[in-house]
Amino acid sequence: MTPLLFAPVVPSDFDFTISPFDCLGSDERRLVRDSVDVQRFDAGQTMLECGAAPGHLFIVASGSVQQWSAGERMATHGPHASFDGRALFAGRAGSRFVAAEAVLAYRLPVATVRALVARNASFGALWFADIADKLGALTDRHSPHELRSLTMARVDQTVLRTAHVVDAATDIVSVARLFTAQRASEVLVRDDAVQPPRVGIFTSADLQRAILQRRALDQLPVGELANFGLATVAPSARLFDAMALMIRHHVQRLVVVDRPGDGSAPEGIVGILGQVELLGFLSNHSTVIARRIGAAMDLGELQAAALQITRLIGLLHGGGTKVGLIARLVQELNAKLFERAWQLIAPAELVANSCLFVMGSEGRGEQLLKTDQDNGLVLRDGYAPPADLDTVCRRFSQALASFGYPECPGRIMVSNAEWRHDVTEFGRTVRRWLLLPTPESLLALAIFLDAHAVAGEAALLAQVRDAALALATDDDALLARFAAAVVAFDTDAGWLARLLRRRGAAPRLDLKKAGIFPIVHGARSLALAHRIQGVGTTERIEALVAAGALNAELGVDLIDSLHFFMELKLKLGLAALPAGAAPDAGVDLNRLGSLERDLLRDTLVVVKRFKALLRLRFHLDAL
Repeated sequence: MTPLLFAPVVPSDFDFTISPFDCLGSDERRLVRDSVDVQRFDAGQTMLECGAAPGHLFIVASGSVQQWSAGERMATHGPHASFDGRALFAGRAGSRFVAAEAVLAYRLPVATVRALVARNASFGALWFADIADKLGALTDRHSPHELRSLTMARVDQTVLRTAHVVDAATDIVSVARLFTAQRASEVLVRDDAVQPPRVGIFTSADLQRAILQRRALDQLPVGELANFGLATVAPSARLFDAMALMIRHHVQRLVVVDRPGDGSAPEGIVGILGQVELLGFLSNHSTVIARRIGAAMDLGELQAAALQITRLIGLLHGGGTKVGLIARLVQELNAKLFERAWQLIAPAELVANSCLFVMGSEGRGEQLLKTDQDNGLVLRDGYAPPADLDTVCRRFSQALASFGYPECPGRIMVSNAEWRHDVTEFGRTVRRWLLLPTPESLLALAIFLDAHAVAGEAALLAQVRDAALALATDDDALLARFAAAVVAFDTDAGWLARLLRRRGAAPRLDLKKAGIFPIVHGARSLALAHRIQGVGTTERIEALVAAGALNAELGVDLIDSLHFFMELKLKLGLAALPAGAAPDAGVDLNRLGSLERDLLRDTLVVVKRFKALLRLRFHLDAL
């Protein structure tokens, strides 16, 4: 049955409260009203056929629509849902959409959608997130400011695919082999037979056309099927502009060149910006980095991914993402990075019979910008490691250094034999730290208590950790010596308060010594005393509150204070990055705004309260 067209225009009924239309301005809403129409579809009627080139974006007003692919129902779309944004972008539908019941749907022409994307950055970001299968990030968006910060990001801040270049005379079989070997979906084709030389592109989709040529593929030059009308973009271009270019040219990839519009010289080509990378960046750009890490075939690719993690931190911070969320995300990405590096360097048998772990802020999930390496290795009891274990571990430490993680000055790394043992020997070592405490052994114990498994058999680390907690006693002397480091960096709180109340000549305040360390080690000490398994400071504080070992109000204040210190520290680090300098250990109090100074004063008061509690709990004044 032909769908009944109810009205050519619906000037007042379209619901602008649904995403992404809720971010449109008055002129853009008028454009929608002037171009949208509505159709009715009966139950069982196909609304969009698989493989069809859609002319409209459908927005369900009432009823439900089922999405089918390869005979399987993939999803059901109810009121306010829209489809098929991916088809509008790709040029054809990849699924079949059928009315599950009587459906009333708005139809927005493709030209209108493109105009809205070109005019409104927030609409474009949200619409592209929907195309990317709603990966989830933008559906939980924090604010329009964060969306704009993503769409206004530069092309060279995303993950670019490597541009593989072949000669136009290369046969199709050789190109297909390159696709497989490099996990690529396109190659750039250099044709020197014409003047001036030109560069085209041949994609995996073009392989279908090659097969239909009915010629021997090992004798068919790729230059005959390459597209020499490249769509290019500059590295400095905004992602918003890249989105518009993809829509305008109906392409799924852009060639990133130093000279926009001129793809004639491979030397000027920086890389390929693919649709997946662009959409992933806008919807959840961390997923693209994670996929790049997992697919890395050498350490050079991992080094590039490590750089992308740093750029991601800056983008998320600039977009208003909370520092705690950034830290958790960085922990997950770094874990994948370390795991893949270990898999590339270590023999498979060693990986399977060991547990690589990280410690310090990395282990607690509180690292933001790259800091010194803190890692170790637990081997399975009875396993005979390879004879070149020391060489393997040194290669790993060197690889991390090349990624931007400096080697630990105290040599707390797998390249140091003192930080790699089997389960039994590691258990003995931890026992010595506990029962024969020295300043050095207590420091080692504190570092180890923050251990977090990143590769191999995590149960091996758990065995050592469980043994350590089982040995923790109510020996006040032992716990006091362990907790004493909390007050090692005490400052004159009265002098500091006076300093924060007025501007003037003042030294820098070391955020780690004055704020971060007392909270981190204080929570660590209480967790040890109460045999709490958690590793992260927030996790430990929440567990202590749940166990009744810490006042709930103080617990909240400690977490908020820790995040404030981390935020200031991150700002210092990001400010130092452009100059290639290491971030200063302290914050210049005179450069803080009045609100930051007030917050700093309040958080230092929280630290003072926490130290007072720790002094009483562990009798620190008696030491």
